Amino acid sequence: MPHLLHIDSSVQGERSVSRRLTARAAHRWRATHPDGTVTYRDLAADQLPHLDPRTSSPLSEALIDEIKAADTIVLGLPLYNFGPPSTVKAWVDHIVAPGLSIDPATGAGLLGGTELIAIETRGGGYGPGTPREGWDHAQTWLTHGVSLTGLQPRFVIVELTMADVNPAMADLKSLAAQSLADAEAHIDRLWHAIDDVA
Repeated sequence: MPHLLHIDSSVQGERSVSRRLTARAAHRWRATHPDGTVTYRDLAADQLPHLDPRTSSPLSEALIDEIKAADTIVLGLPLYNFGPPSTVKAWVDHIVAPGLSIDPATGAGLLGGTELIAIETRGGGYGPGTPREGWDHAQTWLTHGVSLTGLQPRFVIVELTMADVNPAMADLKSLAAQSLADAEAHIDRLWHAIDDVA
């Protein structure tokens, strides 16, 4: 039976663009996997502790078991101060564990069979030619951070999410709307039901 692990991390609650998009992705996944099941984890509401020699091993084992049980992970990844939320960093720290997610003899990752979709939301613009090109450290960090486990994230990226609430970005609203529409269309193409390809 297919299984989805749906993870949110935004602290913005109902205002969160990443939460809205991960919910859309989870809805799409359920529509294309009608017999599937879902586990939901909210890293903002139920924060993981930092690595600790007394508790890390059992927690790492539990978090890795969640991943091993999943065919797909949908991860909400808002960009905070040019990097990932610290709660996502804690999650990654716990799942990079020799003997659990990494073969200690060969160094091979043991989680490579799980699809990881990271939905990244950026308040500003970080693309080629922008003043902050290269300032997004969440995307490259996540890719490298989970690489030892065999996970290979695929990204859906939305930019300029602050344009609607920041007067200084008012002239970027149309670009923000297009970025959001493109991301929604990308999400809607992620998985195909039988009817989609018939």
